[in-house]
Amino acid sequence: MKTLLQINPVVRISTSTGRIMQEIGELAMRHGWKSCIAYAKGRDGGKPSCLSQLIPVGNAWSTCWHGIQTRLLDRHGLASTGATKQFIRQIEQIRPDVVHIHNIHGYFLNYRTLFDYLSRSGTPVVWTVHDCWLYTGHCYYYSYAACDRWQTECHDCPQRREFPTSLLADRSRKNFRDKRAAFTSMPRNRLTVVPVSEWIGAEMQRSFLAGYDFRVIHNGIDTEVFRMRETREVRERYGLGEKHILLGVASIWSREKGLDDFLHMARLLNDDELIVLVGVRPAEKRRLPRNIVGIPRTEHIRQLAELYSTADVFINPTWQDNYPTVNMEAIACGTPVVTYRTGGSIEAVTEDTGRIVEQGDCRGLLEAARNMRQQRREQVRARCRAYALKHFNKEDRYAEYLDLYDKLMTRG
Repeated sequence: MKTLLQINPVVRISTSTGRIMQEIGELAMRHGWKSCIAYAKGRDGGKPSCLSQLIPVGNAWSTCWHGIQTRLLDRHGLASTGATKQFIRQIEQIRPDVVHIHNIHGYFLNYRTLFDYLSRSGTPVVWTVHDCWLYTGHCYYYSYAACDRWQTECHDCPQRREFPTSLLADRSRKNFRDKRAAFTSMPRNRLTVVPVSEWIGAEMQRSFLAGYDFRVIHNGIDTEVFRMRETREVRERYGLGEKHILLGVASIWSREKGLDDFLHMARLLNDDELIVLVGVRPAEKRRLPRNIVGIPRTEHIRQLAELYSTADVFINPTWQDNYPTVNMEAIACGTPVVTYRTGGSIEAVTEDTGRIVEQGDCRGLLEAARNMRQQRREQVRARCRAYALKHFNKEDRYAEYLDLYDKLMTRG
């Protein structure tokens, strides 16, 4: 039996990478694979629900110490040496046919120790690129800061205080060199880089990983869960009345995700319009004006699908993003998307599924949303749904990974 080992700090299905990883594992098992998932025990804790065999890495103490190393010395990904060595011994027992990395930032692995092993193991490695951390000296996105130092060599990082936050040291130059040495130690015929958007694939062609094989595989979603589910209950539950709903969803709201843009947009709304934001924390909710309804992050996917379906338009004013799952989810629920021209956020938006405006144009976002709302709702919903079924079905997208695994195993 073939064995797949996936690696990511979180495994919970309430996170996009956790859900993607679990769904790939489940598809692999249906095709005769054994599926194992390694995750950060200090981050997820307990025993998350999962059909794959779970391999907890580290513990609360190792995660805490990694966090201290990160906050004080800017050494994210360079602590947890003992936990990583123990994990490597587990890998040797599992003897996977393919190692599939999602994220290794997350306070649980030492990437130099891990890649010293992987580069010598002879095992094919697939690395799905969900953000930019693996080829920068510190940050996981650089668009908002308009920084291009990663193309040559990072130094004097303008985002040192952003995730993974360093309060004292700026180690960005050394981090860049350490990552370049560790990740390029992989033989080129043993590492395949999988960007989840055309945008980040093009960006990485200017990074130190440019000489490796690249294969873009867009993420997928469960189009049976995310489908049109509009109900009166949603309007009653959140007191939305009969107003036109402009929806925004984020796991964490920040300037980069467009929270300030929504606050600006609220000043431009008509009386019959209402902004609804999902993922709002209590402190953020106190900042919101009366025409923005803040809803905490929901763990119930069906409720989220109902909110998507009830909205007239989904607005994503993100300033830096790869291939946002929220765009796909909204479109699958029949709701068009209006987004900034940002990274891979535009790749699911066509003339049928939404509109694209330039970054910072809050009035343009609102005008585009109103333009979409004025079109016949039934036709817009039908076009969105048809596009989602053709392009977002998780079974189709993740089957591309199984095809890739088989090719790598026969490459020799």
